[in-house]
Amino acid sequence: MNRVDQIDVGAADPELKTSPILEEMDEEYEVLLQEVEDQAVCWFNSSSYKDGSYVCSSSRIRLYCDKGLWIRRGGCDPDNP
Repeated sequence: MNRVDQIDVGAADPELKTSPILEEMDEEYEVLLQEVEDQAVCWFNSSSYKDGSYVCSSSRIRLYCDKGLWIRRGGCDPDNP
């Protein structure tokens, strides 16, 4: 997917359902993966996104949905990834 075409989901609202957001090499990944039990979607502000989806949070952070967890995958700016 072209980075320009990705959905901008804005900032996470603590009042709404949002799946955990981790760094790419976060030590908690395996522990949290067991807690979410290979979900087919990730949640962001109470909206669901299919496993394998990419979104942009706050127009700066690119997130990848991996079995119920959001993984940070760089930036959303196509000129400065």
